[in-house]
Amino acid sequence: MKKPTSVCVYCGSSSRVAEVYKEAAHALGEGLAQRGIQLVYGGGRVGLMGIVADAAIGAGGKVVGIIPEHIQAAEVEHTGLSELHVVDSMHTRKRMMAERSDAFIVLPGGFGTLDEAFEILTWKQLELHDKPVVIADVDGYWRPLLGLIDHMIAQGFARPSNRDLFTVVDQLDDVFEALENAPAPTRPVLGERL
Repeated sequence: MKKPTSVCVYCGSSSRVAEVYKEAAHALGEGLAQRGIQLVYGGGRVGLMGIVADAAIGAGGKVVGIIPEHIQAAEVEHTGLSELHVVDSMHTRKRMMAERSDAFIVLPGGFGTLDEAFEILTWKQLELHDKPVVIADVDGYWRPLLGLIDHMIAQGFARPSNRDLFTVVDQLDDVFEALENAPAPTRPVLGERL
């Protein structure tokens, strides 16, 4: 595909994680900014979310945060972003993040990250979009999930072709190569289809 101009990053909001995940978030944010790619993310200032945003900002990048009112009320919003959109619900947040992005990168995270990643993969399976999705398997974090996906396929709950909905990379540098090698999206903007 042509170089993406705006990439959505899904990642955890916990700070109680291994340093290797924090380093990956920092490297990704910095790498996006250095390549002139806008970061779109959930708008938080904590955990990997805050690290990826701070790194992108520190490297001169543009960062767009989209945060629901109820999370903003807990005072976890990032106040130094290029744009911060406060929205009415998680559903609006996820739709807006998808609409504002050319591709998606999944870093390590918890339930929220899984929710976002599987929703965007489901939307791709349903042909609501055909944008690239790259799972960054930092330090083998996603290996159990990938095993579960293989199990779902083996048991007939998913098709073998579902593995083509995403690309898995082991090294963070390979994220950008995966984006560059991905086919250009051909479907129209998500819009009202969601």
